[in-house]
Order: sequence, then structure tokens, then C-alpha cells
Amino acid sequence: EEAVFLRKKITLLRAFSLLIGSMVGSGIFISPKGVLINSGTVGFSLVVWFSCGLLSMFGALCYAELGTRITKSGGHYIYILETLGPLPSFLFLWAEFFAIRPANSAVVSLAFGRYLLEPFFAPCAAPIPAVKLVSLLGYYAVLTLNSWSVTWSARLQTALSVVKLLALALIIVPGMMLLAQGHTKNFQDAFDRQSLVPDKLPLAFYAGMFAYSGWFQTSFVREELVRPERNIPLAVIVSVITVIVGYMLTNISYYTALGTQEVLASPAVAVSFVQQACTNLISVVPVLVALSCFGTMNGGILTFSRTLFVASREGQWPPLFSMIHIRRHTPLPAVMLMLPLVTAMVCIGDIYHLLNFFSFSRWLFIGLATLGLIVHRYRHPELQSPFKVPLFVPVSFTIICLFTVAMSIYSDPVNISIGCTMVLSGFPVYYLVIHRKMLNRCHRLLYYLTHKLQLLLEVVQQEIKTY
Repeated sequence: EEAVFLRKKITLLRAFSLLIGSMVGSGIFISPKGVLINSGTVGFSLVVWFSCGLLSMFGALCYAELGTRITKSGGHYIYILETLGPLPSFLFLWAEFFAIRPANSAVVSLAFGRYLLEPFFAPCAAPIPAVKLVSLLGYYAVLTLNSWSVTWSARLQTALSVVKLLALALIIVPGMMLLAQGHTKNFQDAFDRQSLVPDKLPLAFYAGMFAYSGWFQTSFVREELVRPERNIPLAVIVSVITVIVGYMLTNISYYTALGTQEVLASPAVAVSFVQQACTNLISVVPVLVALSCFGTMNGGILTFSRTLFVASREGQWPPLFSMIHIRRHTPLPAVMLMLPLVTAMVCIGDIYHLLNFFSFSRWLFIGLATLGLIVHRYRHPELQSPFKVPLFVPVSFTIICLFTVAMSIYSDPVNISIGCTMVLSGFPVYYLVIHRKMLNRCHRLLYYLTHKLQLLLEVVQQEIKTY
């Protein structure tokens, strides 16, 4: 009795919560180890953390302008499609679906399982099979919620954003108290150049940028945002500044209580910090960190399902995934599609190998998206965007992204080669399925399968476009 489409339910507060909830997740509790091991010293690692924050702000500002210029949802995918064309956008979609997103979700899920179980097995490490089981249960719970209701997943994101900031506060406050008491021995020789390995710096930036990743999440749900021209830039700027300050203070707190070797030896840095600095919070902080990871999983599913939804609507993905549940008004098929791949990666994956594996592809395409902003400005000078950044911001961000991607080939050739192969494997698929329109030749079979799945899932095509 009513039109079936994705409602505008994401207000400014929910957009801010989505960004905070996506950025402050497993990264700040996992990445300190990855940044430190690849930067060499405490001082250089703090420089990397600040540089990653500044770079994230540049990228977020570029995406804020893209979000006001291009009014469709879909994030990286739709920006590359509208500015650089169908081939690079399909290669992104291919790599995102088969590598970037499931690996990212697996990293966050494993962090959720590890931190949730840590208090029950301390001082021993939690058994790997138990961690993986709990990780999968958490992911399935978030998947179910996103299939059920956009409103409730947005409300959960808002609540968990408060939990995330509380978790950071419980690390920052004791750390600052220790620092005020004169605990500065771990900051001696903080910039020892003998420990710096320049060719490992791209991997340090990957780890740091992973912790900040999430500043682009509002671009995935652009059509569901209330007053996007105003709320996208405002939410982006406030949230990224908040996270930069929080991350810098959190890392200083870590190094105030823990030495370099203690950070590198710790499977869960936040837990080791609490054991060292404030034992009365030993059972509280790991649970808060686990809830923080839970919120990141929720934000990831909420946004990536919109990429598949838009790609299907644009004709680069099977038509079933542009359909919406007739009562729940959620993109149910797109939400459910990631389940098998994430399950497989959680079962077989290792956090740090997964981190390098998907970071190459992610930052390659983010660099291409901001390159697309420069191209779009050149092609459409008449377009008056309500939000515009200075040209040096997208130029410098694009150069840094592509340079880091190129340098990482020397730093971790095995994992980067896997990521590169995954991207290139999309070429023959694009040529056969999209360019040659092979699916049209299988139209009857595709129609039959789509029709049966429609009946099973109770989904239909979007009736009106909200952009």
C-alpha cells in the first residue's frame, strides 16, 4: 500500500555516530602494534598517527565535496563510476566484494571475539577456535539487525558511539594521570633513527589509516541522509577532529604505561594497558572495546550493503541486489551477500596478514576516487557545489595515496601481489559480463532465479529514486 524505497532516516546525529562508530573500532586497539613495528620507535609512531589523522581529514574533505556534487549513495563505487567510468568502478566493486570488505570485516570481527573473551581467560590468551566462534556469532547478530531495521541499526550505532568514546576515556584519563606523575621513561630516545626502516613506513601508514578508516561512511548512505548538503561536511569535520585528538591521547597513554617490547608482545594492547595502569578496570575495558568493534561491524554492514544495492541498480551487479524488503524497507539481499566470504576469512584469517592484504586495494581505489574529484571539477566547471575544498587538498591526498600504494609493493610483496591479482582478475569478468553483456544471453535463467529468490526473500525493486 506504500512505495518501497530506502527512507531518509539518517539525521546529523546519526551521521556523526556512523562516522565515530566506524572510525573508533578495532583499529585503535589493534593498530598501535602494527604502527610501532613498522615505524621503529615511539616518536616516529606518534608522527605516523598524527600524519594519518591529517591525511584522513584531507580525504574526508574530498569525499564531503563529492557527496555534495554526486547525489547518489554508493561511496567509492559511485564516485569512480561517475568520474572515471565503468571499468575502474567495476574493478573496485570486484576487489571490494571479494577482498577488501570481507577482509576488513574479518579483522574487526576477530578483534571483537578476542577482546570479549580476554577477561575470561586472563592472564592466558583466549583459545583461537573460541575467538573465531564468538567473532562469527557477533557478525551474524549485526547482519540480522541490519536485515531487520535501518532505524534500529542506526540507533545501535548512536548508542555504541557513546560506548566507544567512553572506552577511549577510560584509557586516556589513567594514562594522562601517569604522565602527570612523571612516567616518561618510555619516551626517551623516542626518535632514534637507527630503529627507523623507511621501506616499512607504508605498512605503518596502512595500520594507522586502518584505524582512521570510516571517515567515508556517510558517502555510502547519501540518499538516506537528511539535508546531506549541510550534514555531510559538518559530520565529517567534527568527527575526524574528535578522533584525531582521541587517538593521539590514547597512544600517548599506551606508551606512558607500556614499553616498546610490551606493546609488540601484546595480543591486545588495551588489555595490557589496563593490567599495567588500572587493574580495577581489568574486566570493564575489554568489554567496552568489544562493543566498540561490534559498532564498527554494524557500520560496515550498513554502508557496504548500499554499495551492492547501487551497483545492482547501475547494472554492474545481479538485479536481485537492488531490491528492498517489502515490509522492513531494508536492502535484504545486499545485506546477506557478505555472509559466506566473511565466514571463510574469519575461519582461516590472521589479523595482520589480512590488514596488509586489503589495505593495498582499498587505498588504491580511494586515491582514484579523489582523482575523480579533480576530473569532475575539470569536466563540470559550471557546477556550483555547496561545499568546496582547495584544489591542493585532493591533489596532495591523491598523490600520497598512490605513492603509498606503490611503495607498499616493496614492503610486503606477497600480500600486495595477492591484492593486485584480485583487482586484475576483474578484467576478464568485466569484459565478458558487462562489456559483452553475457548476462543478457542468460536472461531467462537469470530471470527465473531472481523471481524465485524474490518470492523467498519478499523483496521488490525500489519504486522511486530519492536522489
